[in-house]
Amino acid sequence: MSDTDSFIDEVSEEVRRDRLFALMRRYGWIAIACVVLLVGGAAYNEWQKASRQSAAQAFGDALLGALEQNDPADRRAALAGIEGTPRQNALVAMLLAQEAEEGDGNVASTLETLSQNGELPQVYRELALLKFVMHDDNGLSPEARIERLTPLTIPGAPYRLLALEQIALAEVEQGETEAALERLQGILGEDQVSQGLRRRVSQLIVALGGTLDAA
Repeated sequence: MSDTDSFIDEVSEEVRRDRLFALMRRYGWIAIACVVLLVGGAAYNEWQKASRQSAAQAFGDALLGALEQNDPADRRAALAGIEGTPRQNALVAMLLAQEAEEGDGNVASTLETLSQNGELPQVYRELALLKFVMHDDNGLSPEARIERLTPLTIPGAPYRLLALEQIALAEVEQGETEAALERLQGILGEDQVSQGLRRRVSQLIVALGGTLDAA
């Protein structure tokens, strides 16, 4: 390579370097801003995650502390003082309904309201509905209970077997013993039936004059 070619290469390299520095001076702030945004975004996400974990832990601690109270009145008071997200508040409301004094007419109303709250996850609404239908003060006829429970009996529904049990009880009240026995024996044939439910259903079948051999 001649001295002239070497000189031209050096000049070209210098020109490219000057252009690069000029571009960096003009647009370098964009790269810096991107880095700041990325780092800041990651830090904010970590802060949000830590905040959610802290809030969830605080809610859990408060819930456990309330449930550990020996006196029912103290438990109710402690639960009533807990505040959280809409989902957490729904859980507290259901626990309060369970802890309510016997004869408290507000329990059924609270459960029904929760079952119709569209802001809550479906699994919470279905649990509230099941508890409402099972409550003594719901004011529902056997026919109405069956109607309200039927949507909970679709395959894959989380409370399907419990809903079927309650429907069978409503059928017994209607005098439809054979239909109730058939439904109860169907429950025993399910794979997911718990031991407690199996025991209750078996006892009810026997009480109704059915046989467990058919289940």
